[in-house]
Amino acid sequence: MSSAAVPAAAVRRAPELAACEQRLHDLLGDGWSEAVADPGRRSLAAGGKRLRPLLVFCAAPADHPAEDLIAGAAAVELLHVATLVHDDLIDGARLRRGEPTVAHRFGPERAVETGDFLFSLAFRELSRTGSPDAVRALAQASLDLSRGELVQGEQSDDLSLREDAYVTRCRLKSGALFAAACEIGACLGGASDEEAARLGAFGSAIGLAFQLFDDILDLTGSPEQTGKARGGDLRDGTITLPVIFALADDPGLARDVRAVRGGADADATCERIARSAGIARTRERALGIVADARAALDAGPVHGADRAALHQIAEAMIDRHA
Repeated sequence: MSSAAVPAAAVRRAPELAACEQRLHDLLGDGWSEAVADPGRRSLAAGGKRLRPLLVFCAAPADHPAEDLIAGAAAVELLHVATLVHDDLIDGARLRRGEPTVAHRFGPERAVETGDFLFSLAFRELSRTGSPDAVRALAQASLDLSRGELVQGEQSDDLSLREDAYVTRCRLKSGALFAAACEIGACLGGASDEEAARLGAFGSAIGLAFQLFDDILDLTGSPEQTGKARGGDLRDGTITLPVIFALADDPGLARDVRAVRGGADADATCERIARSAGIARTRERALGIVADARAALDAGPVHGADRAALHQIAEAMIDRHA
């Protein structure tokens, strides 16, 4: 993420984030079959913003004992990386964050096994906390992620896709795990059900905004900036909001979108969409969602959560496409 806001928020939780990183390293250490441990380590080491673990820590009081929060943060990141491994296999992606995907490097069977391993490890780690509410939050996110993947498959190549259907998919595929991260931090930090729900609503909105900006970057960003080929969504038939808006203004664009899906070069079509009003309209929607997230955060008490850091994270969503 290009903003200084997330690092500023992360400074407050730097010791916990470092401990989470160490926990992830230890969890993928000796004792497991290298057939899954090696690609699992590679996937975790490929980078990523560790934004979801940061949300776990920021959703809990700063003086709360860290051990359970570290386990919760590690579990959320493990589940996130598991979904990326599986998504890359489904999408046929060759690169993730500039590195070969597990499916491309090791083959599809290993990608399935590695994703399943990371998924199982996430729940084993979270169970260490002894919090049924935290486990329930991660389980619900896992179900939502699965539903979102199914919905995305059903919507593939649907050039008549409506904005509301797109938003539903993104709330499942992206918003759910952001919401779970906030809810897990809240639960482990001693928040009430109402406070946990308020923080979860914040996380869901942040996740949705994150996805909208990511969809913009897929069309406008360079491979050096994003770590993956430009126009990946067009190539795999995933219809995103900038495309929905661009098609509404220029129905003739449908021919080019179908051509990319059929194997044509994506750059020219990406440029055409980038010049349309679809990008600006998507950014406007994302800005409104960020505003909704901040309003949800300020709607009532949040049991000592680091409200200032959470606001910084919300602001950083905007800088994904400054």
